[in-house]
Amino acid sequence: MRPIAYLDVRCKAEYCCRALESPWVTGGEADGRGANGGAPRRARSRPPTDSLGRSDRSASRRRFRPAKEDTLDPHARATIISFRLGGPDGVSIEADKWARALRALGLTVHTVAGGGIADDIVPGLDLDAPVPPDTGALARALDGSDLVVVENACSLPMNMAASSALAEALLGRRALLHHHDLPWQRKHLRHISGWPPDDPLWAHVTVNELSRHELAERGIHATTVYNSFDTDLPRGRRTHARRLLGVGPDERLVLQPTRAIARKNIPASIRLAESLGATYWLTGPAEDGYAPELDRLLRAARCPIRRGVPGDLDLTDAYAACDVVAFPSTWEGFGNPLIEAAVHRKPLAVGFYPVIGEVARFGFRWFAADVPTVLDDWLRHPDLGLLDTNEHVARGHFSLASLPRRLGAVLRKAGWSDLLDRSVATPSPTPDLVG
Repeated sequence: MRPIAYLDVRCKAEYCCRALESPWVTGGEADGRGANGGAPRRARSRPPTDSLGRSDRSASRRRFRPAKEDTLDPHARATIISFRLGGPDGVSIEADKWARALRALGLTVHTVAGGGIADDIVPGLDLDAPVPPDTGALARALDGSDLVVVENACSLPMNMAASSALAEALLGRRALLHHHDLPWQRKHLRHISGWPPDDPLWAHVTVNELSRHELAERGIHATTVYNSFDTDLPRGRRTHARRLLGVGPDERLVLQPTRAIARKNIPASIRLAESLGATYWLTGPAEDGYAPELDRLLRAARCPIRRGVPGDLDLTDAYAACDVVAFPSTWEGFGNPLIEAAVHRKPLAVGFYPVIGEVARFGFRWFAADVPTVLDDWLRHPDLGLLDTNEHVARGHFSLASLPRRLGAVLRKAGWSDLLDRSVATPSPTPDLVG
């Protein structure tokens, strides 16, 4: 039985492999409008962190006010702002990649957050801040910005007071809202209406086509830019990592390289490890009040358990050490392990969530986490062609090296070519730049 490539909700029981249309989706590029073509509605450079938290080897029509009174600085300044930055969460990881891409385009980058690691920390902007940020402090943090890149803080209002204050501070400024999640995609936030905010001087970017279409239904035009990944990472230290974990060279190891929260579906990963006779390794911490439930699940597990990241291990070591990557999430804005597992040449066991179909269309071959017998058979008789296919797809369509070109295309499309360093080549948008 072949591993599945795409779990279609209509035929999930058959675990069928579907031949779908061309994977390239041009999103907002197709109609040729500007970034606001839809009807508008009213650290110091710090080392980047990976998903394990380790360092890597409406509408105001006020006139735009540039940083300089008369002309823009030859190197325009982009400010990246979010609730938190510099951590192991997906938003922080992607924000760091965008920072590097913007620097490659000739911009200087300044970071602002309510918590974590950033050039400026603004009290009140963090996820759990009891009071909103001071408007003066927020304005000072944004002062001198030619472009503000908002990482999910005006997308998923986990702290509505902070999100609203930031949206108000951005009115009349050029801003690029990078949407990883949207309120109606989370049960506890579906009651929120009139969000996200919009302004004629803003552009919107989503990490998936689902969100782009949902924004369009609400009168907000956006462009999809899928997450990007370093496809040239060195192979990790399998023997060293297993020695630190206390896992023998011939024992099976199932890795879940995520935080422990409800939507990561920890029970499904534990069941998979039990069925495969493997050790289960969860690298991330429990968050969002999930610690008591996680403790209960791990105590009841019928397989060896490993938690956290021991010693000097990093993301490459974690992937090198494992035999299987488990990613049975019930909701993700994208799902970075989908690509990371391919880059590190590991078989991936997935669940079903809406956006996974978009990524599968590129040609990946995955296993169903709830059909362990198929994966067990593959582990006994590996088909390396599966790993070759996944690695090839990841390198061809999700390489971090292409991100500066893709962001350059977004900026040009928004009419912001003046922000780009003219010495940096930024080709015009083509289907392989903006997904």
